[in-house]
Amino acid sequence: MSVRKKSLMLAALVMVLSVILAACGGSSDKSSDSSKDSGGGTLIYGRGGDSVSLDPAAVTDGESFAVTQNVFETLIRFAEKDTTLEPGLAKEWKISDDGLTYTFTLQEGVKFHDGTDFNAEAVVKNFDRWLDGDADKFPYFQSMFGGFRGEDTAVIKEVKADGDNTVVITLNQPQAPFLKNLAMSPFGIASPTAVEKEGDKFGDNPVGTGPFEFVSWKRNDSVTIKKFADYWKKGLPKVDEVVFKSIPDNSARLNALKTGEIDLATGISPSDASSVEADSNLQLIERPSLNVGYLGMTVTRKPFDDKKVRQAVNYAIDKEALISAFYEGKADVATNPMPPAVSGFNEEISAYPYDPEKAKELLKEAGYDGSKALELWAMPVPRPYMPDGQKIAEAIQKNLEDVGIKTKIVSYEWATYLEKAAKGEADMFLLGWTGDNGDADNFLYTLLDEQSIGSNNYTYFKNSETHKLLLEAQKETDEDKRNELYKKAQEIFHDEAPWVPLAYSTPLLAGKSTIKNFYPHPTGSDIFDTIEIK
Repeated sequence: MSVRKKSLMLAALVMVLSVILAACGGSSDKSSDSSKDSGGGTLIYGRGGDSVSLDPAAVTDGESFAVTQNVFETLIRFAEKDTTLEPGLAKEWKISDDGLTYTFTLQEGVKFHDGTDFNAEAVVKNFDRWLDGDADKFPYFQSMFGGFRGEDTAVIKEVKADGDNTVVITLNQPQAPFLKNLAMSPFGIASPTAVEKEGDKFGDNPVGTGPFEFVSWKRNDSVTIKKFADYWKKGLPKVDEVVFKSIPDNSARLNALKTGEIDLATGISPSDASSVEADSNLQLIERPSLNVGYLGMTVTRKPFDDKKVRQAVNYAIDKEALISAFYEGKADVATNPMPPAVSGFNEEISAYPYDPEKAKELLKEAGYDGSKALELWAMPVPRPYMPDGQKIAEAIQKNLEDVGIKTKIVSYEWATYLEKAAKGEADMFLLGWTGDNGDADNFLYTLLDEQSIGSNNYTYFKNSETHKLLLEAQKETDEDKRNELYKKAQEIFHDEAPWVPLAYSTPLLAGKSTIKNFYPHPTGSDIFDTIEIK
């Protein structure tokens, strides 16, 4: 064959290969491969931190639930845009007149990702697992249901199957938010087969019934889940794969969105909102507000065992300045441990005003000498209620220094931060909470009751009066009476001051303009089953 013919054939081969590569999406930008008019593809979701575990029952942090919400499903679920209750793995339910027996009729034909059947026996095994655990293993179960099997404080007495598709849950005493609690992310139903097989490693290899099944987890980098082919809701999910990409720095995450490395980003700094809105290739997305950011003081550690010192810290911090500097108008000064959107919010309470002189006066009355530098823990990841923990900690440090309180800012990797704070090891710590179910119980009891110490009550605060009020409110089914109990409890929390409530924020996300049908949920736990990339 002549050199000319060889050259012509080589050129033709190159052209054919070029066409094939183009058709296959040869771009190195994985995100851009997903932009197909026919849907499908890969959604890359940029977030501020990694998950702690992918066993929803074992964690309390939003970064873990961000993934598990798509892998597991609950008996009852929240509506797409609010906390209205809808059928989930249970298609209907009945409540006895005395409020002690709940009978759930289950969906039929549902499979776990490992191919095993979802049925009443599987539900019972999940509840048995939780009931036979403890606060260290299942902290949310304690917070939401009072305790474990046989304990005097336990809400749930027993869970039994009645045939293949009916589950009966019997309570020890009525619990007004029981159904809302069941709809929360921690109570996703896991494959009993997988739980038994994996044991303590189940959080590394989760198996549920959700729209996506687990693929892989590269620690501090990414979690990948893919479309579950046998998902029981036909036509869902719309995308083939979701990659949760950890990018701790807010600016780097936004830049990754602008350059096409990711499709959707959470934790957008309020200061970057105008930049997103000015970019025709992007869209700014506001999550409905259901959160509170706060500075907690561990009351079992000196000097915070003295109420006057805690009140002094409240007077010392310029909350208006924090809102102005770090939230760019996308937040309001917090007054109570729960946001105004929650029924039972006490509107009569005002935030502690910024009054350094009053703070100094209280510190003097308490005999505080300021000789020891206290640890002020700064969150290592951005969260909806805390856009930049380090900078907010620095501002608070200056406020405290002005009244004679010396502090040293420290931080830890996110999972370690939460673990150590839960053990009461912090003097002061920045944290916050996004409501799981829209109920006051999920804020006040979960975060500040004595029965939540060791799970979500990081301040170790306990008060016999608030404890009585919160337990009474759990049993009270009359909404007006419940609200009055919660309002009284908020008055005590305000006076006892285990927190400095800082902000009720409007969390910001940003996505490519090609993202369609994404509905950020007020609870912060988003399901990506309907999302499309056009």
